[in-house]
Amino acid sequence: MRLNYLLPILALIMNISCKGQQHTNKNPPNIVWIVSEDNSKHYLQLFDKNGIETPNIEALAKEGVQFNRAFSNAPVCSVARSTIISGCYAPRTGSQFHRRSKLVPMPDSLQMFPAYLREAGYYTVNNSKEDYNFIKSDNAWDESSSKGTWKNRQPDQPFFYVHNIGTTHESRVHFPESDIEDAPTTAKLDDYAVQPNHPDTELFRYTNARYRDKIVEMDGQLGEVVKALEADGQLENTFIFYYGDHGGVLPGSKGYLYETGLHVPMVVRIPENYSDMADLKAGSQTDRFVSFIDLAPTVLNLAGVQIPEQIDGKPFLGGGVDAKKLSEENVTYGYADRFDEKYDMVRSVRKGKYKYIRNFNPFNFDGLMNEYRYKQAAYGEWEEMYEEGKLNEVQSAFFKSRAPEMLFDVENDPYETTNLAIDSKFGTTLKEMRGLLNDWISGMPDLSFYPEFYLVENAFDNPVKFGRNHKDDIQKYIATANLMLEDATAVQAQLTELLQSSDPWQRYWALIVCSSFGDEVKALTPAIKKIAQNDVQGINRVRAAEFLGMNKVADPVPVMLDALYSAQYETEALLILNSIVLLNSHSYGYKFTVDPSKINEDFKGEKSEVLRRTQYLSAQTN
Repeated sequence: MRLNYLLPILALIMNISCKGQQHTNKNPPNIVWIVSEDNSKHYLQLFDKNGIETPNIEALAKEGVQFNRAFSNAPVCSVARSTIISGCYAPRTGSQFHRRSKLVPMPDSLQMFPAYLREAGYYTVNNSKEDYNFIKSDNAWDESSSKGTWKNRQPDQPFFYVHNIGTTHESRVHFPESDIEDAPTTAKLDDYAVQPNHPDTELFRYTNARYRDKIVEMDGQLGEVVKALEADGQLENTFIFYYGDHGGVLPGSKGYLYETGLHVPMVVRIPENYSDMADLKAGSQTDRFVSFIDLAPTVLNLAGVQIPEQIDGKPFLGGGVDAKKLSEENVTYGYADRFDEKYDMVRSVRKGKYKYIRNFNPFNFDGLMNEYRYKQAAYGEWEEMYEEGKLNEVQSAFFKSRAPEMLFDVENDPYETTNLAIDSKFGTTLKEMRGLLNDWISGMPDLSFYPEFYLVENAFDNPVKFGRNHKDDIQKYIATANLMLEDATAVQAQLTELLQSSDPWQRYWALIVCSSFGDEVKALTPAIKKIAQNDVQGINRVRAAEFLGMNKVADPVPVMLDALYSAQYETEALLILNSIVLLNSHSYGYKFTVDPSKINEDFKGEKSEVLRRTQYLSAQTN
């Protein structure tokens, strides 16, 4: 009697179990990434009213999910792609400099994430850009070339395929101004508003239109990949991700932590046969925040592969995703360090509609010479108009020192033109955002509180281990750097002590703080003069001379050139040259006659960034 009573329940349990097994045994989905280079969401009408129509991307959105808040963590390709392939924040892993001076190992025995897919039976293909700052891995890809295709896999083998489209790359807007007449655009010049921080000139309108033509061309190429999947009978077995690999290329975007450098378009098409793996319905939009650190764990999760603990990101699609918790995600972080020959150190956090930017070298104005950027004609025109006094205050900001911290309401001020950090009404928000950023950079910890040349020589064999071993020191440097957020008079005594510290990197950051205050701490000039003459670290002598030169109390040229000629490492020379180019700029006007024969010959190879800087300075002198 009791057994008869249990039989229906046992049958129900077996039925549920069998259904679960059937679902588990279903082949895992294919996953395809279609990545367009160098375009933020601002150029696509799907995401921004000032954008152009992209019918193929729009078709993906109708059959998938439009992510309105997707972000690269870095505004340049090698750092963004290093973040993606590792799932880790670059300043933690030593992969934050573009271009890398030394490749670093993957952190803590972590593999590039496609390797885990291969182990699980996936065929992994990259067509074809890698551009990682990590030591090349032989186990990430079955194929990685311009001929790579999913069609070389075994029958019924699931695949992960990355298709890179270079049509929208920055180099596509390196054109002579004569093209305005000689190469008319399909997009109409007056159909797209020029950003408020840009001068509204014919050249800027033409550059806007020409770039949107490239967006349309890219969209057509994306459509061809989708058609190929459909022709192969794989469309409804494949999650298709479209996203831009970081921000766009109009001046002040790529290479900068503004929204135009970080906020990317992203659409994920949900395949019919795997619609149960997404908590969002086809044709929907979401404002949940997703970042590039989340891409690797999301792919692994969709594939049913365990996510390594070393990864910083978390999945936003697939089994076990908490939809309610994800809907509340509204924070993303960003980082910018060296881009080619131009040094800076900027960190950002966005929470909801507010964006906080921390400029750790605020005197390094945004428009400081970066040769590859200035190949774009619009950059040159922008600078010329500044020097001729033809720009308004908002447009001129690119060529002036920045505030150490900036706060923006990016929903009402999408091009980040009004700094709310100086408005007492936003004091609570400012404090919260500052706290978020400090917790993040301390927690990583952020290796960039050491100069790059020191990291190359002392940390890059195992950057993560170095960070763990020096976490306390890094937190001290962060505390020193943050003195520039205080009242100059209140911290002057503390700076006096730090300038005499036995730790060279405490002195280094104390000098940067002094330069951020300028003549507010002129009383420290005698101590800083001693450092300029006697510090054992050449870069500290340069930082001291930088302060003296910016405040017109001593000629910085002899000290800086002497440090350049005695530099032991290439990235040390490059960092010194950054200060030289700053003081050579229109803001300060010092003249540096660099003797290339006195610079270490090892620093002057054909593609040397040091050579690029010295050639620029030579042209300025002549």
